[in-house]
Amino acid sequence: MELPVVSDGVHMAAYRTSLPLSATNGKTTPGGFDESSYYQCYGSGSSVTSLAPGALTGYETLDAPPRYDFYANTEVWGRRRRLRPSLFELHAKPEDEFRPPMYEETTGGEDSSEEEVDEQTPPTSEPTRFGWVQGVMIRCMLNIWGVILYLRLPWITAQAGIGMTWLIILISSTITGITGLSTSAIATNGKVKGGGTYFLISRSLGPELGGSIGLIFAFANAVAVAMHTVGFAETVTDLMRENGAVMVDRTNDIRIIGILTITLLLGITSAGMAWESKAQILFFLLIMLSFASYIVGTIMPASPEKQSKGFFSYRPEIFAANFVPDFRGPEGSFFGMFSIFFPSATGILAGANISGDLKNPTLAIPRGTLLAIFFTTMSYIIISATIGACVVRDASGIMNDTLSSLTPPDSCVGVSCQFGWDFTPCINNRTCTYGISNYYQTLSMASAFAPLITAGIFGATLSSALACLVSAPKVFQCLCKDHLYPLISFFGKGYGKNDEPIRSYLLAYLIASCFILIAELNTIAPIISNFYLCSYALINFSCFHASITNSPGWRPSFRYYSKWLSLLCSITCVVIMFLLTWWAALIAIGVVLFFLGYTLYKKPAVNWGSSVQAGTYNMALNHCVSLNLLEDHIKNYRPQCLVLTGPPSSRPALVDLVNCFTKNLSLMMCGNVVTADTLSAVDKASSNSHVTWLNQRKIKSFYRGVVASEQRSGVNMLLQGAGLGRMKPNVLLMGFKSNWHSDSPQAAHNYIEILHDAFDLQYGVCMLRMREGLDVSRLSQSHVNQGFDVESNGADAISANSCIQTSTTSSVAVVPEPQPCTIFQKKQGKKTIDVYWLSDDGGLTLLLPYLLTRRKRWARCKVRVFVGGETDKKEEQKEEVLSLIKKFRLGFQDVEVLPDIYQNPQPVNVHRFENMISSFRLDTNPKQESDPDPPRQQEVPWMITDQEYERNKAKSLRQVRLNEVLQDYSRDAALVIVTMPVGRRGVCPSTLYLAWLDILSRDLRPPVLLVRGNQESVLTFYCQ
Repeated sequence: MELPVVSDGVHMAAYRTSLPLSATNGKTTPGGFDESSYYQCYGSGSSVTSLAPGALTGYETLDAPPRYDFYANTEVWGRRRRLRPSLFELHAKPEDEFRPPMYEETTGGEDSSEEEVDEQTPPTSEPTRFGWVQGVMIRCMLNIWGVILYLRLPWITAQAGIGMTWLIILISSTITGITGLSTSAIATNGKVKGGGTYFLISRSLGPELGGSIGLIFAFANAVAVAMHTVGFAETVTDLMRENGAVMVDRTNDIRIIGILTITLLLGITSAGMAWESKAQILFFLLIMLSFASYIVGTIMPASPEKQSKGFFSYRPEIFAANFVPDFRGPEGSFFGMFSIFFPSATGILAGANISGDLKNPTLAIPRGTLLAIFFTTMSYIIISATIGACVVRDASGIMNDTLSSLTPPDSCVGVSCQFGWDFTPCINNRTCTYGISNYYQTLSMASAFAPLITAGIFGATLSSALACLVSAPKVFQCLCKDHLYPLISFFGKGYGKNDEPIRSYLLAYLIASCFILIAELNTIAPIISNFYLCSYALINFSCFHASITNSPGWRPSFRYYSKWLSLLCSITCVVIMFLLTWWAALIAIGVVLFFLGYTLYKKPAVNWGSSVQAGTYNMALNHCVSLNLLEDHIKNYRPQCLVLTGPPSSRPALVDLVNCFTKNLSLMMCGNVVTADTLSAVDKASSNSHVTWLNQRKIKSFYRGVVASEQRSGVNMLLQGAGLGRMKPNVLLMGFKSNWHSDSPQAAHNYIEILHDAFDLQYGVCMLRMREGLDVSRLSQSHVNQGFDVESNGADAISANSCIQTSTTSSVAVVPEPQPCTIFQKKQGKKTIDVYWLSDDGGLTLLLPYLLTRRKRWARCKVRVFVGGETDKKEEQKEEVLSLIKKFRLGFQDVEVLPDIYQNPQPVNVHRFENMISSFRLDTNPKQESDPDPPRQQEVPWMITDQEYERNKAKSLRQVRLNEVLQDYSRDAALVIVTMPVGRRGVCPSTLYLAWLDILSRDLRPPVLLVRGNQESVLTFYCQ
């Protein structure tokens, strides 16, 4: 591409190139490199900081500003997805034709998959989506208000007493409440798709535990369909018997009605989610009417007929008598009652199980689930208290069992004697048919209008059965689509716009039908309890494990959870499993272990960025080999830093800053290159004093020293050889070479070549500059007044002789070295961290300040993000950047668009920059130009020709102007983080590139950190 000639009065806006669209998906056109052909792919369209045609879009046409497409896994229909330019494309020589020499050329996205192929097809009609009320809260409440509420809660109150019933309710609600908090945290840590509980656990703990619990939870939901259907059939059978209608006998009548009912429910679910949701609203209204009828009935005076059945309205004597337990029969124990009641609290995941059908799962699941738990818990407590205050435990139902005046007072048994009724015979003979200990339909008897209670039972049982009949196939379908286990993919096929799993519906129907044949509610309920408890234990453990691994990818929007409460709840669930039914607990755990072993053996080819990966990273070195079995994932990205400190004690500020990024989080390795030909050089490089100094300073870092003939080759050794397995550096940190102008040109050239070597090896690069310098090795010999703007002569430089190693004496013995205090060890207070996100480097420029703010000393600092833009689109561009940052869940709220970065710099500053590079300008004459191979090209590559200066003048003016902006906006910041410009190899001479870095960060009071990622995403807003 031919660049325009630059005059002294050039305007930077004139260098905005008007480029044709001559490239597709990052492919070069034949005939050499044409940088303009890439502009349409990387620098136009719906950018976060897109600019109108009269403004400069960037000093580098390939260097694209931050945009949504760079982080998205999917693309919008009708618009081509844009890809971030690779690091090689930014800094390689033009004649290299974008062929990376040391790595495969990437395409800016993940490997092609079945899912991506499907997403490229034309979009179909929009499927039905639900909000948090209809999709989660009502669905969870209906699933919780099941058969136990109407048919077993009065009986449990009679057995355990009001006090212990409340305790059972509160324990169950505590378990479900903590599980709801854990579910909310997991569900808000990225986008949630279909699959509900299985999706949450598997994407958090990985396929090993996620797959097994997916099978268990789907099976538990299928059995729950049978439980609720049996409850419905039991009610219908009792109504038929009261009216003298019997088909065969009670047990077979329940089986027949149950099979017919579940068949009808299967038809409703097969009709689609829209019909199922409408049916749920009808059931909800029926339950509300039944509650109202019950409350009114308890307030109404009791009729003689109701009194004969044990109902006396509110009586403190009845409440006191029913407050204490009275266990009866083989199930009469606290844990026996708990095992029967607990399934009634297990509907909390009904909303999460249809996460794929929600409009906004990350908002709907926490809000709807927690409100449903609260309202249903209150309803259980109120009903148990009111029924226990109105109805006695035993009654005969005979109108003639009134207390006679001839009956001796001591011979009458029960609290009913105080109200004129004598149920002593049936109490002594255990033949009472009424009372809350004997009559399951007590709520109907106590209500104002019994048919409404019957309607409520129908609504509660059918709605819960319907919710479970929807949940089980949805979970199982997601499991089938992940291809973790053989022979089940057949059931994963979906039909219609909502991808309805018809085959999974039929499988759940068959399983539920088998358990309906048991026809005994008290037998089915304990079986389900263990499977649900196992699911809840793993959900809570998932939340705990994701939190304890301290992964940067764990950034849930829902903050109101505790990892220790999640762990406690997980342990409690396992303990209760064995206290309820030990053999069922062993079966559930055995199933989990079996499928865990199978998954570990088969190692399915899935990578979801689970917390198991993050936890493996934190293990000891003897477990590092196991990391080779796992693929890297964006969620678990950590800045693993190779720090060119020389002896770590010589640059403590650089060590302390990097420690803020990496402590208890990722790898930090201090590198030291010793340039010597003597035998003592090895001792200097491997001296234990360096490790001792790091340990004394409580820096969690490795140390690696190498011996090389010169600094660049030594650094290259570290770049290629540092690390172990996947625990290897991916970010290079170094000090700025402030004495480059006075040092030899070869040293400056080698310094820049180290940057290019790091880029070639796909490293991110960070460069720290402080006005007082970094090297403290000579402070004992020369006084430096930190109140003045003084930089040490070579102190913070990477020079030819003291680039990384500055000590000249051998230190074989471990000698404690002084621990100087740096500004990065102090609390920063309420200052600001100013981030100039000028070009998209993959997100490293944003991730580093986020990691800083997680430290106590930086926690009170406010992060300000500055981006380029235009005056007339300032607010629009600000909203775009805020929206993108919000998706990353970084918590940065202050974004400012700077249109003035594209203005021309002040002439005095331009003149200063020209003076800075004047000694490196090459005077050309016609004789030299006629030389086809001038010596300069081989011997003095750092010299700047007029043509090179004019070609890069717009970029040079850009750095001068940015320095002026930094002076204006960030004078009092605690730290300034700026996107590092990239100088193209072969186009930008090394001294000119170094001058850019110098003028950009010059004369700034706060420390300046220049950051350039490797152009690969390190942030994501996805859950997998």
